[in-house]
Amino acid sequence: MCGIVGAVDRRDVTSMLTEGLRRLEYRGYDSCGIAVLQQGALRRVRSVARVANLATEVAQANLSGMIGIAHTRWATHGAPVARNAHPIFSSGEIAIVHNGIIENHESLREELKVLGYLFESETDTEVVAHLIHHAWQKEASGDLLSAVRHALARLQGAYAIAVFARDDPHRVIGARAGSPLVVGLGDQGNYLASDAMALAGTVEKFIYLEEGDMAELTLDGVRVVDQRGNTVEREVKLQHSNTHAVELGPYRHYMHKEIFEQPSVIADAIEAVHSISADLFGPGARHAFREIDSLLIVACGTSYYAGMTAKYWFESLAKVPTQVEVASEYRYRSSVANPHTLVVVVSQSGETADTLAALKHAQSQGHRHTLAICNVASSTMMRQAQFQHLTSAGPEIGVASTKAFTTQLVALFLLALTLSKQRGRLPAAQEAEYLDQLHHLPARLNSVLALEAQIIAWAEAFARTEHALFLGRGLHYPIALEGALKLKEISYVHAEAYPAGELKHGPLALVTSQMPVVAIAPNDALLDKLKSNIQEVRARSGQLYVFADEDSRIASDDGLRVIRMPKHYGCLSPILHVVPMQLLAYHTACARGTDVDKPRNLAKSVTVE
Repeated sequence: MCGIVGAVDRRDVTSMLTEGLRRLEYRGYDSCGIAVLQQGALRRVRSVARVANLATEVAQANLSGMIGIAHTRWATHGAPVARNAHPIFSSGEIAIVHNGIIENHESLREELKVLGYLFESETDTEVVAHLIHHAWQKEASGDLLSAVRHALARLQGAYAIAVFARDDPHRVIGARAGSPLVVGLGDQGNYLASDAMALAGTVEKFIYLEEGDMAELTLDGVRVVDQRGNTVEREVKLQHSNTHAVELGPYRHYMHKEIFEQPSVIADAIEAVHSISADLFGPGARHAFREIDSLLIVACGTSYYAGMTAKYWFESLAKVPTQVEVASEYRYRSSVANPHTLVVVVSQSGETADTLAALKHAQSQGHRHTLAICNVASSTMMRQAQFQHLTSAGPEIGVASTKAFTTQLVALFLLALTLSKQRGRLPAAQEAEYLDQLHHLPARLNSVLALEAQIIAWAEAFARTEHALFLGRGLHYPIALEGALKLKEISYVHAEAYPAGELKHGPLALVTSQMPVVAIAPNDALLDKLKSNIQEVRARSGQLYVFADEDSRIASDDGLRVIRMPKHYGCLSPILHVVPMQLLAYHTACARGTDVDKPRNLAKSVTVE
């Protein structure tokens, strides 16, 4: 959500800034813009179209400069129109881009109006621009770093910013509090970005700014100042870019590519796992896990559904009581801390604002043991948690998560086996069987992907509806939730999911001959119960679409369509059953002509509350 790129260079930076924005498109945005210092004046181009359109407009405007900032904006304060797009200017002297939300912007706006500032946008960001300009003139004696420090001291909320000034032509200032920001160190210049991916191919040396840090970038180097104003040394990390991983290749959309990458990324994730050990979760985990008597999983969206699925594993395999919380709710309610609880935070990006805040809240409440399960090794979440597990899904560009979800499930399953083994509940023969199932999982996933043609036929019917129900039981109820989320995220079909046994407690009133109902039918202990629920739908003329294990004895009939899955795969069955949900959503969206990789109003990395 929102992307920042900044540069001070010995060469024209416009193409580098544009390419950086292109690499950040996956985060989601509804406007974009670039500003540079050109012939002693601030110049900018802003657009409510895509980055490709912005690049064309930049070329047409002959924009060029050796210092500049760029931004992709996901609207919070103010509609997604050109006047609210970043970069934001103040008095033609200060240019700023900003991720985050300034909570006290209204009172600051009134104060600045009294000082004579005119507001051209509805954004909270313009408040920051004017504050910096005021400090630049009145308090900082032309010192841009000092001006930014004075302004930031007035702010309440979260931010990552990049700023430059007309009268300081070789300096960019970056700062962060609650939103990520990374510095890139290069031979020809120095750079800022909200995500290291934006700088792939430009630099390989990075500094990840810590909470409250400010960075001063010039042609000659970078100075980092902490929140007390002291110059500090931050670790420089070498990170080679893997640019081919973000290329689309022969696929129509990134989401399609990422669905089909799942067998390979899961194979990579488990390649080196030949035994179950707490060492999979970092040094010291073996000792800490012995103290654990319960789990608290905190996440948002798709990651929350991964946690809901894992709850079944933790309680059935390891016999560890497990609670799963929505991160945005957990941090705002009174809770009872247990020092023997392992708090597990799950996030694709590791920058999810609500989950990060929940992690900090849990730690402040006295939870000593925390584990981050994440797809980005350098993320804030991975740095702040006591223990870490990298899911190794590789870059996920599509906003609707696919391979990140299934690799999260693999990580959580490994954690369940680890706790089970440490508690003496995992015999050697059972451990070997689970490991064998994990290593054969990619082959099973390939057999599910081979069902795509049948799913495309179903998608044609779903494309003509505006509502759908998803049903699951037990371990597969969270998979039904994930299936409904995927469909509404990218096709804009209203979809809801329920435990199948809840049908008669309300949702059955919605079932008519016009209502498609998707049922997940694994051959498990609840299959006969699910069959009864299916009959409840048929009796109301509901149109059933059933993903059934090949040994589940459910056959196609009038109003009952069945796609035959592989044989039941035990505890790992949810990982197989979620893939057809992804394909159904994807092909429904294609049939409806929506923007699959960048669905409206959504962002990949939700870095604001």
